[in-house]
Amino acid sequence: MQKEIEITLAPEENGEEQALKNVLSKALKVEISRIKDYKILKRSIDARSRKVIYRLQVRAFIDETPVVDAFVMKYGNVSNSKHVLIVGAGPAGLFAALQCIENGLKPIVLERGKDVKQRRRDLAAINKEGLVNTESNYCYGEGGAGTYSDGKLYTRSNKRGDIHKVLQLFVQHGATDDILVDARPHIGTNKLPHIITAIRETILNAGGEVRFDQKVTDLIVEFDRVRGVVVNGEERLLADAVILATGHSARDIYELLHRKHILVEAKPFALGVRIEHPQSIIDAAQYHCDIRSEFLPPAYYSLVEQVADRGVFSFCMCPGGIIAPCATHEQEIVVNGWSPSKRNNPYANSGTVVQVTLDDVAGEDPLRMMHFQAAIERTAFNLGGGSLVAPGQRMVDFVEGRVSADLPKNSYLPGTKSVMLKDTLPDFVHDSLKRALPQFGKKLRGYYTNEAILVGVESRSSSPVRIPRDKETFQHPQVAGLYPCAEGAGYAGGIVSAAIDGVNCANAVLRFS
Repeated sequence: MQKEIEITLAPEENGEEQALKNVLSKALKVEISRIKDYKILKRSIDARSRKVIYRLQVRAFIDETPVVDAFVMKYGNVSNSKHVLIVGAGPAGLFAALQCIENGLKPIVLERGKDVKQRRRDLAAINKEGLVNTESNYCYGEGGAGTYSDGKLYTRSNKRGDIHKVLQLFVQHGATDDILVDARPHIGTNKLPHIITAIRETILNAGGEVRFDQKVTDLIVEFDRVRGVVVNGEERLLADAVILATGHSARDIYELLHRKHILVEAKPFALGVRIEHPQSIIDAAQYHCDIRSEFLPPAYYSLVEQVADRGVFSFCMCPGGIIAPCATHEQEIVVNGWSPSKRNNPYANSGTVVQVTLDDVAGEDPLRMMHFQAAIERTAFNLGGGSLVAPGQRMVDFVEGRVSADLPKNSYLPGTKSVMLKDTLPDFVHDSLKRALPQFGKKLRGYYTNEAILVGVESRSSSPVRIPRDKETFQHPQVAGLYPCAEGAGYAGGIVSAAIDGVNCANAVLRFS
């Protein structure tokens, strides 16, 4: 007999098999000896009251032993199958490749950057020397932006595809099975490179290809149908289907499409700063304590406020995290955040951004939002003084309009410079943040403090350009066989939703090519 039930555990009981069985026995009113096994279906932290607890949805096996149903996806060999070109080796591209193999198609993945191991050297140069390799950085390279900027797997894309299958594939390639049950699953930047490498090996072992240092510089289009791509300005690769999964920072791809008169559209995005607090402040506020229990993970938060009909919100919150320099071109400042799997750094950071609408940027140019974004990043670079030193300001000083006498110690390795962030942010962004931050402080005790630093600019929360596609076929309305995919096309946000979109595009290739 099987029964599903919700139970609660004290933090120190989480992970303790005997404690969990004791609670199950009492809740189900059966002898503990009759509970042969159990399976945790979902786990979350409930910190709404002063006593913080874990809530678990559990399936108990009473008087029966469960059948082990471990998920293992087996892939056939597609070496001699019809091939599909996939531009970009981020989560969308890699999961599109896996799905192509499952569908009996051969994926050829073209990545402008380097493999995950080689990327490490370029990231070290960014952090230590302020040197940006425009083809290998936090955004470009195997695994995409998510590989070295956290690996959060939380998504609301429940209706877009099979989230559970995506998570199972991550587990099959090395992630812990905790991600299958945790309400806010997270892998960690330190673990993701090994998982991405394992996914690549699966693709290669099945007869697919993954090629690095392969920058797509042109699309081959004949009679309104894609015929292939040009790589590095010279090599022609032909195919009847091209999945374009280039991510939200590949500005050259948007410019290429526009130059070839292939329809692209301006898209709203969000702009702001990354805010970092001592993690202890967030822990105290969320867990109602002076010192966080060793049995609880570093706390996170999610905040939103409407300011004069404009949304201001936190996103990509990184408990125990680090602020990272994510520029893709020289002389620009872009910041993001990430956490290791243990989330054991002393700081908590989060993007805190303001909605930017099409009405905020004058003109009809479909790339105007991208140009607006880039101009702000260049201003931030100049304000920081070069070498990826980022402009910063203490929170209360920002709201009250004064230059900070000094800046708190923080996790941004290239360094921060005390400035007036008003000089780099558009007035409507500055004013919206200025009004929202004290309100956030009323929602989260201790949040509004001069111990927090604002670091600019957080500008790559989503793509400022949309590449349109048909809702049924997933193909571009003007170019048959071209499949705009995931974040770079404006249809996803985050690792899991991008992976799902990659799967959907691969299935569309099978149906409509």
